[in-house]
Formats: sequence, C-alpha cells, structure tokens
Amino acid sequence: MIHSGTDPAAIAEAARLIRNGELIGLPTETVYGLGADASNDAAVALIFAAKGRPSNHPLIVHIAEVQQVLDYASSVPPFAARLIAAFWPGPLTLILPRKPGVATAAAGGQDSIGLRCPSHAVAQALLKACRTGVAGPSANRFGRVSPTTAAHVADELGEDLFVLDGGPCEVGIESTIVDCTRGQPVLLRPGVLTRAQLEVACGEPVLDKEALASNAPRASGTLASHYAPNAKVRLMDKTELQAALAAVEPSQRIAVYAYSIFGIDAISAASVLYRAMPLQVSQLAHELFAVLRDFDAQGVAQIWVETLPAATEWDGVRDRLTRAATPP
Repeated sequence: MIHSGTDPAAIAEAARLIRNGELIGLPTETVYGLGADASNDAAVALIFAAKGRPSNHPLIVHIAEVQQVLDYASSVPPFAARLIAAFWPGPLTLILPRKPGVATAAAGGQDSIGLRCPSHAVAQALLKACRTGVAGPSANRFGRVSPTTAAHVADELGEDLFVLDGGPCEVGIESTIVDCTRGQPVLLRPGVLTRAQLEVACGEPVLDKEALASNAPRASGTLASHYAPNAKVRLMDKTELQAALAAVEPSQRIAVYAYSIFGIDAISAASVLYRAMPLQVSQLAHELFAVLRDFDAQGVAQIWVETLPAATEWDGVRDRLTRAATPP
C-alpha cells in the first residue's frame, strides 16, 4: 500500500505502525528503506526475515536529530563530531561505539552501531513522529538492487507493506559509511561524498579499511557481491564494448549502458537495448538503480556497462557497479 508522504495522516499511521513493532517502507535522499523500531529487537527481526538478510549483518539506525546520537553511541570522537556538523542531515553514516544493551539486533550483535540523520523531508517527519530511531536497510531482497521509488519497494516486497511515497530518491545510491571506532576515520563504503570532502570536514586523513591490520566492523552494503539485478552485469571499457557489440548474435538479449558513442548498426540490433549513461556523476548515481531495474523488467540476460572514469568522485557509483558485477 503506497501512501503519500505529504499526507500528515499517512505519517501518523506510519509512526503508529513503527511504535507497534511493524514494518514500513520509507523514503530517504539515498534509497528507500525498510523501517522498524531500532529499540525493538523483535521488530528488527522482521526486517531480516523480510529481506532474507542474515541477522549478523548490521543495520543503519536513522535518527531525526543529532542529540539522539548519545541514545545509541557511548562516545563520539572529535573527528566524528566534525563530520556530523558538516554532513548531517545527509547521506553519511557513522559507525560509533554502541551503548551496551541498546539496539542489539539492529547492530547485528556488534559493539558498534551505524547511525545516520537523513535529510529527506518525509523521513524527517516520520522520525520526529516516531520519537525513536528507525532501523532502515534498503527495502529490497538481500543482495539485490536497491529501490529508489515507492513503486520499486512495492514490486520488491509486496503490496501489503505500508510505504510512504516521497518521490524518486535525489541521491540514488546508499550513504557513505565511515568507521569512527578506531581513533581515526576509516572509509568502509564510498558514496556521493568524496574522500576529499570527508578529509576537509574532519581535518584528518580518511583511511581505507584494507590499509588496517584489524578487521573493520561489519557494515551495510559492504559484501563483495551486492546490488545485483537478475541479469548478469559485465563491466567493459570502450574497446571491449565495441568488440562485444560487433559479435552480438540475434538470439542474445543484451542491454548496454554507456557514455561512449557506438556505431548505429551495432546498437540498433533488435536484441540490443541501449541507454546513454550520464556524464555527471550525480546524475548517474540518481538513475543507476532505476536503470538496472528497468533493464531487468525488459528481460535482458546481460547488462554491459562501460567502465567509469578513474577520478575519485566516481568511487561511490563504481563501488555499486563492481559489486553488482561480482558473482554471489
């Protein structure tokens, strides 16, 4: 059931469902989430069941105000406070030391907790009405393409789920995740916020998790294979794409997502669907998951995607495509 996120009655009903231990779909600026009361372990267990997600994979807890951080975190390092001041509300998740006995299920049993303050107006209205943190992973089956519209959520999880419609997600890929539990900021998952932006804001180098000897905390969306459509995704440079297109057989059902211009004969073949990739990273992030879902809906067997520029601002989208192309 999709309900307008601008309807106060729908917000009130969604908040009531959350307080009653039920699940809802909610919009954020990144992707749509599957929400439950983060303080209710039984409700959080329903998220894991609905998604088919292992219960030791932690969820991100969404809060309305910075002051709620200390409801869940036992401490906030100074560099984390600077990141909060710079980017909240917004598409940044921080992993912080967790207060004992708080949001145990949402944390996947870890002694850390992922927190985010979303900027989406509907999410903010819901969180303020709930008066509690809402655990909210992406509202899709585990490992599949994240939803960026209310219709995607209904298609993925069924018409019976109460979904607040906040329109298409502005950002379109999941939040950047920074681990703040080890005395220095560590990037666990890239997003639309670049490393340079993070470093300027926090005043310290932001490390890669691979550079540290100890394992990083588990975090959402960091498995090698993730965000995958039903079709097989292949990443190819322009030369590889040209060669592959020249060899396409009529029996193949192929989709091509590329920013280079190819010969009209190759991409006009009846078996090839072609969509131009935006040249702006923000536009690509905004539409990426919707494009993958659309190709799936058209029944293609493979999706050929042109590799992205090497510049660091593309890292968030590159991360999602690399995971989508990695076999489970």
